[in-house]
Amino acid sequence: MASHSSASVREETPHVLKTSRTNTIVNALKQRAQARLNDKSLDAHSRAVLRKALETNDPWLAELVRQADADEPIDLSEMPDTSEADSDEAKVEALTEMIYAGGEEAWAALLVLMSTLQNSAQPKTLANIAKHLAFTRCGELNLHDMVDAQVAAFEEKLLD
Repeated sequence: MASHSSASVREETPHVLKTSRTNTIVNALKQRAQARLNDKSLDAHSRAVLRKALETNDPWLAELVRQADADEPIDLSEMPDTSEADSDEAKVEALTEMIYAGGEEAWAALLVLMSTLQNSAQPKTLANIAKHLAFTRCGELNLHDMVDAQVAAFEEKLLD
């Protein structure tokens, strides 16, 4: 087999591990949580809750660390119930469909939707769900109108 002397061998450089901004924030949060766990002034119950949240990568870890940093006893009752959040999401989806179906109940569904958003522990999340459903529905309606218009144009050309 012939060898090509004109080709040069590249030196391999090791990949530099880049830490994303999100990873940096998560790592800093975990370090703060670990520091609070090592602090003996934190009560045993709060320490146990914080340890469990750190081990399971609980989404509420930031709030728990904030409570611990403020020397507040960690209160799990302030954390939203995930079953309630799921129920609110299902309600928003159903109400959004009622609004887009039109009819006499659409205005009532809109009022109930606004009230649900106002009283929710996570109004931005629910508003984003409703917005996503609205964009999806508008896209579907526009698609159907475009297809109908195109079919009418083809029909006119083909049958004339």
